[in-house]
Amino acid sequence: MFSSRTNWKLTQNRFTQTLAEVRASGGKLLDLTHSNPTRVGLLYDDAAVLGALASPRALDYDPQSKGLLAAREAVAGYYREQHGVREIDPERIVLTTSTSEGYSFVFRLLCNAGDELLVPKPSYPLFEFLADLQDVKLVPYPLIYDHGWQIDFHSLETAVTARTRGVVVVHPNNPTGSYVQADEVKLLNVFCLEHGLAVIADEVFFDYGLDRDVDTKNSHGGTDAPSTSPGQAPVRPVERSSTALSAGSFAANSDVLTFTLSGLSKISALPQMKVAWVVTSGPEAQAAEATARLEVIADTYLSMNAPIQWALPVLLKLRENIQRQLIARVMTNLAELDRQLAEQKSCERLHVEAGWYAVLRVPVTRSDEELAIELLREKSVLVHPGYFYDFPSDGYLVLSLITPQREFGGSVGRVLEHLEQKLRS
Repeated sequence: MFSSRTNWKLTQNRFTQTLAEVRASGGKLLDLTHSNPTRVGLLYDDAAVLGALASPRALDYDPQSKGLLAAREAVAGYYREQHGVREIDPERIVLTTSTSEGYSFVFRLLCNAGDELLVPKPSYPLFEFLADLQDVKLVPYPLIYDHGWQIDFHSLETAVTARTRGVVVVHPNNPTGSYVQADEVKLLNVFCLEHGLAVIADEVFFDYGLDRDVDTKNSHGGTDAPSTSPGQAPVRPVERSSTALSAGSFAANSDVLTFTLSGLSKISALPQMKVAWVVTSGPEAQAAEATARLEVIADTYLSMNAPIQWALPVLLKLRENIQRQLIARVMTNLAELDRQLAEQKSCERLHVEAGWYAVLRVPVTRSDEELAIELLREKSVLVHPGYFYDFPSDGYLVLSLITPQREFGGSVGRVLEHLEQKLRS
């Protein structure tokens, strides 16, 4: 009765079952997997957010396939103001309700059933389901770690086939927090030109580079207590990458056909507002044809609603305050994590340049799933095991750095205490 594309395994895994049991028991759970910015104690400008949705213009129905021009102009303005991308044409922007929808549009644009896309590994597990729904085959290429993360270009060359249509890059990657560096962009463009491929660039975390000079003492937002002792200056992360942003946004990539995806979910920490977009760039003839085809796809669904489109200029402008809070939160939590890691020898933090997550490399005494289950049952701490993000082996835990500071330090302490105890036993 049902299609093979939705033939997913729907039963809960052991980790999910254990989490449900722990929550059902009513005990307090310390959560190091926070991804919803609306529930971590940030201070939003409620009046501005709600007021932006009350435009009387929303009472008029004006179906524009790519989205209302005023909204697309606001997105183009964001790239000019935030990232110095001057040449963005609003006519090359298509609004969508989410980056997932944007991916679906681009997958449909590029691929026939059974065609292939190259995707990074590790990365977040969204692509598999989107590809199944679009009848696309995903072929992973590894990110390799050596004092930082890099694209394995040799693996790209061995993975490409006659059915490959594009390369997905996540800039910065989730959860590794690694940008695609400028020299990698050049190599990627050469590779794509040689094989006739498009670039699909996910930049939802692009604004959250950790090389900003942020006052972590006064800008953390919400009801967090400072993570330092009274009178003590906030600890700065020991790690700063001076080249983190050197590649710039892929929205400026003109050498090959490129689709850059982002949205309000992370930029303004407003995932509930359901606004995203696809920016098309590249050689003029290809970019024009791609945009025209995307417009037909978008016109088929007309998924964007009027109130949110009229609100978009205001909601984008609110990003500055919320990003300041989030980056301060991430930097302060990262500094606390490094402080605690310096006092133990059981694990290490991998290099991170941006984003909301940190990756711990831990001793492989059991599977990552078993370790995460132990932490749930014995320490009441929720972490993500590395296999959630397709790490190539066991020995990785992923922690959210947007966890409220009043919870973060104690939660990390429990994780490290458990690892030390297991090593001694």
